[in-house]
Amino acid sequence: MKENNAFEIIQGGRRITEGEIAQICETVELLPCLSIKELTSTICSHLGWHTAAGGLKDEACEKLLRKLEARGLVKLPAKLRRGGGAKSSITITEKTAPGAEIHLKLKEVAPVKLEVVVEGQSKRLWNEYVGRYHPLGYKQPFGYRLRYFIVSEKGKLGCLLFCGAAKALGVRDRWIGWTDVQRLQRLAWVVNLSRHLVFPWVRVPNLSSHVLAQLSRRIESDWEGRWGYRPVLMETFVDPSSHEGSCYRAAGWRFLGMTTGEGLVRPGHSYTTTPKKIFVKPLSREFRRVLCSEPPAGEVVE
Repeated sequence: MKENNAFEIIQGGRRITEGEIAQICETVELLPCLSIKELTSTICSHLGWHTAAGGLKDEACEKLLRKLEARGLVKLPAKLRRGGGAKSSITITEKTAPGAEIHLKLKEVAPVKLEVVVEGQSKRLWNEYVGRYHPLGYKQPFGYRLRYFIVSEKGKLGCLLFCGAAKALGVRDRWIGWTDVQRLQRLAWVVNLSRHLVFPWVRVPNLSSHVLAQLSRRIESDWEGRWGYRPVLMETFVDPSSHEGSCYRAAGWRFLGMTTGEGLVRPGHSYTTTPKKIFVKPLSREFRRVLCSEPPAGEVVE
């Protein structure tokens, strides 16, 4: 959240004016019995505040309400002051036990397909595989996301997860050429491949680059089918201590440089990690035009 003066705030890519803040405060006061979901939906409807998929921007609105309360500009009912729910936990079962070793050539496991994971048992199984075998484990993704299983006639070979892009990334942002305001408004059109897992018992040369090539051809339509709009750029991070990122190069991804190892800075909070390689893959020749444009009034922002 960025403040320009005492009564003007930028939240989630939108400039919240003094008049809008007054309207928000009035809505909270007049509707004390609403749940947080009902309240944020009402406020977003009044403001015409929408996500990239065209839905109401409830999550950003809730963050705004809690920050306004911290500044003493609004007082939320006591029932709305509670934080989020309990963290998700993963129970390991025999369903994800290591399989028989698959040490074959790519043509011997073909055709390899990407299977979109929907809600229910399939999603729980995906979560368990990632929690059990990915070095970073499983974390509940927020916002837009899309899970895949990598499958063939030999069975499940791995898992993939796309979710929201890094909020700010110096090397990437300079390469794109967008302004801070454009980045806040158009970030939803960049998707991050945050989990790329080939199961440890699967040893198939060139499998990852083959899968990445498939992703380049279908992520736009899959994402549109799930969320209602088409992304224009993919990004990912590779830990050089364990991987060179050769599969990304082979699939036409571009190496931009290294992260600084510093996480997103927030007041009173900071963290560090090891620098990672940054790879990107445009999905459209017009990706810079899309990312560096100013959305018309009332259009989706993220």
